[in-house]
Amino acid sequence: MNAPVRFQSLTVSDLAISAGETTIVRDVAFTLAQGRPVTLLGASGSGKSLVAHAIMGSLPTGLSARGAITLDGEDLLAGSPAQIRARWGRTIAILPQEPWLALDPTMRIAGQVGEVHQYLHGLGSADTTTRMRSDLAEVGLGDRAQAYPHELSGGMCQRAAIAVTHAAGASLLIADEPTKGLDAALRDGVVTRLRQEVEQGRLLLTITHDIAVAGALGGMVGVMHDGALVEFGPAEQVLEAPRHDYARALIAADPAKWPSFPLPAAGEAVVSARGLAKRFGERALFEGLDVSVRRGEIVAIVGPSGCGKTTVGNILLGLVAPDHGAVERAAGLAPTRFQKLYQDPPAAFAPHQTVRQSLGDLLKLHGLDWARAEASMARFGLGRELLDRRPNEVSGGELQRFAILRALLLDPVFLFADEATSRLDPVSQKDVFAILIEAVRERGLSLLMVTHETALAEMVARRILTLGSPENP
Repeated sequence: MNAPVRFQSLTVSDLAISAGETTIVRDVAFTLAQGRPVTLLGASGSGKSLVAHAIMGSLPTGLSARGAITLDGEDLLAGSPAQIRARWGRTIAILPQEPWLALDPTMRIAGQVGEVHQYLHGLGSADTTTRMRSDLAEVGLGDRAQAYPHELSGGMCQRAAIAVTHAAGASLLIADEPTKGLDAALRDGVVTRLRQEVEQGRLLLTITHDIAVAGALGGMVGVMHDGALVEFGPAEQVLEAPRHDYARALIAADPAKWPSFPLPAAGEAVVSARGLAKRFGERALFEGLDVSVRRGEIVAIVGPSGCGKTTVGNILLGLVAPDHGAVERAAGLAPTRFQKLYQDPPAAFAPHQTVRQSLGDLLKLHGLDWARAEASMARFGLGRELLDRRPNEVSGGELQRFAILRALLLDPVFLFADEATSRLDPVSQKDVFAILIEAVRERGLSLLMVTHETALAEMVARRILTLGSPENP
């Protein structure tokens, strides 16, 4: 395999992105230099990912970019479609935001990493296998090489996508929310990996809402708000002494700094289980596990990626059967009042339907009024213009807010929130949790939440259930 060309700098000047006559991203300008990565922070829907796709040349149909994006003097916006595609994987690689969509559901993880080495770099079978095993071992998936994506947790899928992207070896790496859904240890491992890419001479642009990740990567930090780059400077300056009002609000919204959320005394159990045990093949996730969630109570499940947190919630909902143990749910309640918020929001929406159709079908089926949905949209900060877009045409955070809105419209008594706010920036996360906590307080909602954020669990949960590693539950 030939050594890749190392570029010195990427310069973005006067970048604007439009949908028809409507400008949705404007006034974006920054320089990304070798050894000095750039991280973009901002709310979901602020335009961060669109900037990344403009650089990649992969903007969704109907969107166009103007301005200049130059990589060592070559204008990336001026190339033909064939020239743009020829750069993918070779010159520029992107780690997309949703591993659910990035991985091929019909291929084992080994094949998805291996084919990059085989077809992109032209390696033989033996070298391909060696490099594939090394890539997967470095992201902690050395023992899951023969697994399919559906057999992995959300965090594991994210790590598999990182392995595929790293295998490409491109000189410009764009990481779009690379640590969402990962526990602290794995998050730190991903950050270390990204810093190694920088040390090896790659240009790195990272998009994240995790302020700790931005600080750990260092370099330069930009804050986007409402489609504009409102602040840009050295990481330590922006994160410690932000000048723009929104930047200050964003950094101050860390869960560790939230006020307390007092809740009334919890009522009777809505769902409870005793002696739960579950294995997948030879892997024991947990055994002898007792758990219950009462009315008006928030219970958090924490633990490393792949330890069975999602499986516990799915068992309580009746979506997965335990190997041992029993589950009891409150009698006389319709199944629709037990709801789930998925870690990957695309999993909860039909890909070819607009958001309006998805909401409309739900309202029609359950005899609910459209005005009720619109009122909820206003509370969640969701504009009407998003209704006529398909799921892949809105940001991950916006889609997750639609998923939360849709679940609450059904007046659930039990809500299993599987990393429900992992796609949201700190400001939006705080606002959404305020709405969920209001439902717990006023409706007596039972909330079971999976999270990798210890500070968040400690701030909002009455009880915390900690699971161990997959090998040592």
